[in-house]
Amino acid sequence: MLNRNIETFLGCEAEYTNAEIVLYGAPFDSTTSYRPGTRFGSKAIRSESYGLETYSPYQDKDLIDIPVFDSGDLELCFGDPQQALLQIEDRAQTILEDGKLPFLLGGEHLVTLGAVRASAKKYPNLHILHFDAHADLREDYLGMKLSHACVIRRCWELLGDSRIFQFGIRSGDQTEFRWGAQGHVSTRKFDFEGLKETITALHGKPIYLTVDLDVLDPSVFPGTGTPEAGGVTFLQLLSALLTVCSGSWVVGCDVNELSPPYDPSGISTATACKVVRELLLALSN
Repeated sequence: MLNRNIETFLGCEAEYTNAEIVLYGAPFDSTTSYRPGTRFGSKAIRSESYGLETYSPYQDKDLIDIPVFDSGDLELCFGDPQQALLQIEDRAQTILEDGKLPFLLGGEHLVTLGAVRASAKKYPNLHILHFDAHADLREDYLGMKLSHACVIRRCWELLGDSRIFQFGIRSGDQTEFRWGAQGHVSTRKFDFEGLKETITALHGKPIYLTVDLDVLDPSVFPGTGTPEAGGVTFLQLLSALLTVCSGSWVVGCDVNELSPPYDPSGISTATACKVVRELLLALSN
């Protein structure tokens, strides 16, 4: 008997009604400021995930034992960021209303804003944990307020002061760092120092976790649009993800900024797949 050819992330084949976590892709990169290509990220992650095992020796867990539904990629309007964000928000809102955790695969980092809008509607006390090389706190980029360089600033406009915590940051305009330091956001430069204390302080509060994969060093992850030297290792990122998921209430998350064309070796895509696998398993606690 033949079955339909439906490509999902490795092991994520639960029925929607039974799923606790729902994957959805946002193949969008229309505001990318340097090198485009992240629109191919979510598809590449699905396709290349089959190079992994469903079992994680790091966590002694297996994807086949947790109910995850992969809803596929949204068909986004590439030329209109506002419309694309509305589509992302609508999908995230549907998943949240059905009592499930939305897990977004980007795409450029602007896609996070749509998911955060939906999460903030359901959880007015939402806080954000942000792993990234870049602060993303610009008021605008070349006159555009809807840009991946401004996404955390737009999230701040929704949430307000003292509810966004950044880690791994090593790049940004001087005004971004000065503005953030005025009590608007908490920024930890270069690494994850202080993450455990932050998780303790946020105990019981709803958390949206956004992971820009360029938090990884380019020697580990060259396949991204704006690589920045001085990043963390895969094991450091994995440790941080496990810390977050074991100690906080994560209500939504995303992994973004894989740009497969810039790493023909496929190493970056394989790394992204492993990050997604480990995060899915960690969220199943």
